Amino acid sequence: MENSLTYCDFPSLDARKVSSNNILERLNKEIRRRTRVVGIFPNPESYIRLVSIYLMEYSEDWSVGRAYLSQQSISEIEVLAA
Repeated sequence: MENSLTYCDFPSLDARKVSSNNILERLNKEIRRRTRVVGIFPNPESYIRLVSIYLMEYSEDWSVGRAYLSQQSISEIEVLAA
């Protein structure tokens, strides 16, 4: 029973960052929006190239500007785990 409540010991995190469904839904919606603009792709490789470029851009934005979890949050979790 104790093991199932371990998550209660962690500091509170922003619910939007913890629930990945909203993030994934937004990402998929943005991919659909960008591919709809093109309409018909000449081949599968062009579709993959467009989506890959967007995913690289998205990843870079999150790793540089909008960190998923701040370094401070990670440090607090490490202190609690020790």
